[in-house]
This record gives sequence, C-alpha cells and structure tokens, in this order.
Amino acid sequence: MDFRLKFTKTEVEKLIPALITTHHMALDKTDCAIIEVLFEDARISQRQIATKVGVAQGTITNRLRRLENEGIITGYTPILDAESVGWGMTVMTGLCIEKGRVIDVQKQISSDLRVFGVYDITGDWDSMVLARVKDRKDLDDLTKTVFTLNGITRSYTHVVLNTVKERGVHLPPHDQ
Repeated sequence: MDFRLKFTKTEVEKLIPALITTHHMALDKTDCAIIEVLFEDARISQRQIATKVGVAQGTITNRLRRLENEGIITGYTPILDAESVGWGMTVMTGLCIEKGRVIDVQKQISSDLRVFGVYDITGDWDSMVLARVKDRKDLDDLTKTVFTLNGITRSYTHVVLNTVKERGVHLPPHDQ
C-alpha cells in the first residue's frame, strides 16, 4: 500500500507560502558570520565577505540569496544621521485607543512620514509611537494632527533629550 500524500501542483503552490511564513529558519555559524560582516559594511563585495568569513564566493552568493528569500535579510539601506538630515527631535508617545479601533488608528499613524515606529504594548498604554520631528513647531503639529486622531482617547509624549544607543535589529546571542 502507498501511504504517501499526493498533491497537485496548485495545492503545493498554495502550501509553500504557509510553510515559509511559519518556518523559523535556523542560522548556522556561516550565516551569522556573513550577517555580522554586512553589519560592519553592507556595501562590501561578496568576494570580500568570502575572504572575511573563510568560505568560497559561491557559498556567499548562495547564502545571501537564501537569507533574502527566507526574509531574514529584507534589504540594504543607508543609515542616516537624523539631525544631519533635519530631524531635530525624537519623541516617544504612549497612546490610549478606543477598544476596537487600535489597528485602524495605528495604520493611520503609520502613514505619517515623521513616525518611524508603532508598537502594541502592555501596560497603561495601548500603543507606543516613535517619531522624529524637525522642531517644536513640528512637534506641535504632530501632536495636534496625528495624536488626536479619532479613536485616540489620551496621549502622553516624552521628548528624547539624548540618544545613548539606537540600532536596528541585530542577531540574538548564540548559546555557547
């Protein structure tokens, strides 16, 4: 008796996205080394990565393609100095949002260019918003136009005085 599952090509194509999105890809030491090199310089050539990691250039090409296809590496972008490009202040704002309106309000807030982070959180607030503004006048505008959207019942804004550390996503530490 044949107990193997049989799927049509259409059924397999429908299953693949679900398998990819629920899959947590394990990164090995080579993957981690490649990512660490890219953190130092995302513009480095694949040949230079291969030299630093100690593997063949073809391995780097294949690994990068797989890391990109799996959604581990989602892009290569410049990191800008906020003040140098005109963002004079960073603010963190806690929001209380009417029940049933959180997703809609967060989508509206997310569309504002000044907003660079919107989070669902635990505690006294329903959402935390991170934003950059040019100056006090721009903060006043953000507060009166974005943080008073229909559905927001209360906001509490903190102005960042000094940024001690700000970094994107990094690899979690490996168990040794």
